[in-house]
Amino acid sequence: MFVKVLLLFIFFAVMIGIGVYTRKHATDVDGFVLGSRSAGPWISAFAYGTSYFSAVVFVGYAGQFGWKYGIASTWIGLGNAFLGSLLAWFVLGRRTRIMTQHIDAKTMPDFFGKRYDSNALRIAASIITFVFLIPYTASVYNGLSRLFGMAFDIPYSVCLIVMAVLTGVYVILGGYMATALNDFIQGIFMLFGIAAVIVAVLNGQGGFFNALSSLAAQVPGPEEAVVVNGSGIFASFFGPDPLNLLGVIILTSLGTWGLPQMVGKFYAIKSEKSVQTGTIVSTFFAVVVAGGCYFLGGFGRLFSDKVDIAANGYDSIIPTMLSTLPDILIGVVIVLVLSASMSTLSSLVLTSSSTLTMDFLGTTVMKKKDEKKQVLIMRIFVIVFVAISVIIALNKDSIPNIAQLMGYSWGALAGAFLAPFMYGLYWKKVSKASVWVSFIFSIGVTVTNMIFGYIKSPINAGAFTMLVSLVLVPVVSLITPKMNTEKTDRMFACLEEKVEVAKRKVLD
Repeated sequence: MFVKVLLLFIFFAVMIGIGVYTRKHATDVDGFVLGSRSAGPWISAFAYGTSYFSAVVFVGYAGQFGWKYGIASTWIGLGNAFLGSLLAWFVLGRRTRIMTQHIDAKTMPDFFGKRYDSNALRIAASIITFVFLIPYTASVYNGLSRLFGMAFDIPYSVCLIVMAVLTGVYVILGGYMATALNDFIQGIFMLFGIAAVIVAVLNGQGGFFNALSSLAAQVPGPEEAVVVNGSGIFASFFGPDPLNLLGVIILTSLGTWGLPQMVGKFYAIKSEKSVQTGTIVSTFFAVVVAGGCYFLGGFGRLFSDKVDIAANGYDSIIPTMLSTLPDILIGVVIVLVLSASMSTLSSLVLTSSSTLTMDFLGTTVMKKKDEKKQVLIMRIFVIVFVAISVIIALNKDSIPNIAQLMGYSWGALAGAFLAPFMYGLYWKKVSKASVWVSFIFSIGVTVTNMIFGYIKSPINAGAFTMLVSLVLVPVVSLITPKMNTEKTDRMFACLEEKVEVAKRKVLD
């Protein structure tokens, strides 16, 4: 217990210390929200990766989908690495940085407002962002508190409130640079921590090959709806339900392309080197952390004698697996998941408070832009957002599990934003009407499905909204009035500006 408490104390001291150190960067809006667009390559890469993975992945998704798909759930982590990180940086990274700086957009709703010349779109996007980031934040708090309850036997509500207060403190102090520097330190710990935990859990099962053999002996229960049945299925290449596995890969990988807190990392990139290094480092980070989490979760059924899914749900699987580890390793796990979660939480809180202040209030009742006043209001909204998320998470018995909460959040946000954002970076002919169609369709499907449940899995519903929106936006753009050609030409002119570089970097 002493070791676990000591590790926690060091973690919190470093986190708050960085918040105090970086407060000088958070004196104006650009500094508080984007760190003055000065994030270097490693900072950018780790900020992206640590915002991607949290207790939602480690406790919720790895537990639930490792149980459902066995070792095949590792494909989700690899999809996150190559589709959600590598391809996202390659397709969106440079263009996002160039165009958002050119049109002076600081948030995703701000981009929609300026790219499509519509304050109404900006306001709608800000409301969608604030509302649908709340369930995601609640799911992160939920995952954290479950793990803390296992390690320290502290009441769920106490864990929840302590985590919330600490998140609020260091975001309020240092803004973007506080979160980015903490992300870097936390990311390094996550890389080593996940490797140590996997080795320890597998050794406890007699090593990798013994664990795999035991997993192959597991069979689906009579209540489980699977496509393929029989012995060995949980140790197979694609698992018992490849189609639903694909839905999870799409939501958790392609979904990052349309999430404001993820895309916002590209806004803050410092230089070309940051793009190149960030692409490689964030992909490597995702392979180790996401691949490791899902790989570990794939062995969850080996602990079926200790797990009561009916009573405690899928979110109890990973904490149960880890409860068998030595105290020192449990301490490592706590700091590992805490690192992943606090970085995600800070990113979510900062995104929500900034978009509500600048994109909603800034275009309605607070049009006169006083920098210090805006930063103050953002800090107030940090407290409001955290409080709402905590209230939701406290009612854990009346809310869906972690994976479902995240499915609703990502399905609505990525479904609404992904297509109009990505096409808006590359294609001049995207129409304003197509963006509205994407917003209305994705939010409509998500909300009605929450009420009526016509698509059984929120994960599949989220994947559906994203894929359909990718088709809807270009189709609607072709049959609806185009934007002013002169305005769009001016926006895209930034991509044609000439940049001189040394021959050691680029050949003639």
